[in-house]
Amino acid sequence: MKLNLKRPLAFFDIESTGTNLGVDRIVELSVIKLHPDGSEEVKTWRVNPGMPIPLESSLVHGIYDEHIKDEPLFKEIALMIAEFIGISDLAGYNSNKFDIPMLMEEFLRANVLFDLDNRHFVDVQNIFHQMEQRTLKAAYQFYCDKQIINAHSAEADTRATMEVLLAQIAKYENIEWEDKKGNRSIPVVNDIEALHHFTNLNKPVDFAGRMVYNENGEETFNFGKHKGKTVEDVLKIEPSYYSWMMQGDFPLYTKRKLEEIYTRWNAKKSAERYAKQQLQQQVNQKSQEAPAEAQPVENQVKREFHKPDHLKTSNYPRPENKPFKKKDDGPALPVNDDMLKLLADKFKKG
Repeated sequence: MKLNLKRPLAFFDIESTGTNLGVDRIVELSVIKLHPDGSEEVKTWRVNPGMPIPLESSLVHGIYDEHIKDEPLFKEIALMIAEFIGISDLAGYNSNKFDIPMLMEEFLRANVLFDLDNRHFVDVQNIFHQMEQRTLKAAYQFYCDKQIINAHSAEADTRATMEVLLAQIAKYENIEWEDKKGNRSIPVVNDIEALHHFTNLNKPVDFAGRMVYNENGEETFNFGKHKGKTVEDVLKIEPSYYSWMMQGDFPLYTKRKLEEIYTRWNAKKSAERYAKQQLQQQVNQKSQEAPAEAQPVENQVKREFHKPDHLKTSNYPRPENKPFKKKDDGPALPVNDDMLKLLADKFKKG
C-alpha cells in the first residue's frame, strides 16, 4: 500500500542515554523520509551525547561509550538534520511523548530553529494502543507477521514502525471505533491529517504532557497542584508559578510554550489597561466640554455672589447685622457767624 501524502512524511526513531527529557541526550537518530511519489531517503546519525551512557540504557540499544566517543556532538549536526527533515510531517512509535520532545530539546540547545506549529504528527503507538494495545515488537508480529531483526537499533525500529503503519491502515479500513464518550467514527484512514487527530487525542501543548488543551481549546496544566486549571487563570492568581517553572527542571520546549502563553497573556493585560485609560480620558474630556447650564446649581449661585465691580450699585444689599459706616470727611470746621445765619434761615418758620 502507498501512503496518501500531500508532503513528505519523516518516520524517525531515537536512541538516547535515558528518558529524562531535561537531562538525557540522543546517541542515535534514524530518519526515513517518505515522499508523496513513494520514493524514500534514509539517514542515520550516531551522536556523542557529551555525557556517559548509563549501562542500563546501553543494554537496551546496544550503544556503549566506545561506540560514540569519536562521533560529533548534536549541535555540530543539528542544522544538517533539520534541513534533511525539512517541512516533513513527523511519524514514530511513542513519538509524541518521547522522540519529538527529545528532538526539540536537542534543537533548542543547539539554537537551531525547528518549527512544529505547521506539522502533522502521527504516533503509530497511539493507533496501536487504542486499537489493540501492544508493544512495537508485538505490533510488528501482529500486523506484519514478522520478527524485528536487530530490535532496538534505530533503523530497524524505524522501518518496523513504517511497515506497521501501512499494515494498520490496510487492516482498519472501514473499521468503526468508539471513543470514551460513545462517539463512533472510522479514524484509521489513508490521510495524514486524520491520523494526526486520532493519535493526538490528549491534545498536548508541549508533547511532554505538562500542558494540554481542554475542550474549549484553552491551555491547561496537566500536573501538580494546578492540574485542570487553565494556564492563564494560574498566571492571574499565582504569577510566581511561571517563574518557578521557567527556573525548574522542565523540558526546554515546555518552557518555550509556557513563555508563548505568558507573552500572549501579558499583551492582553496591557491592551485591557490601555483600553481603560482611553475610556477614562474620553470621560474626562466630555466632562470638561459640558455646557454651563448643565453644571451644578451651586456653581451658578457662587457666580451670583462674585459680580464684577462695574455691575455693583450703591443699592446692593449689605450683609445683615453690620452697622453703616459713615464716610470720613476729615476734621470738623470751627463755627462762625455765616454758619449760624445759614442754620437760622433753614429752620425759620414761614
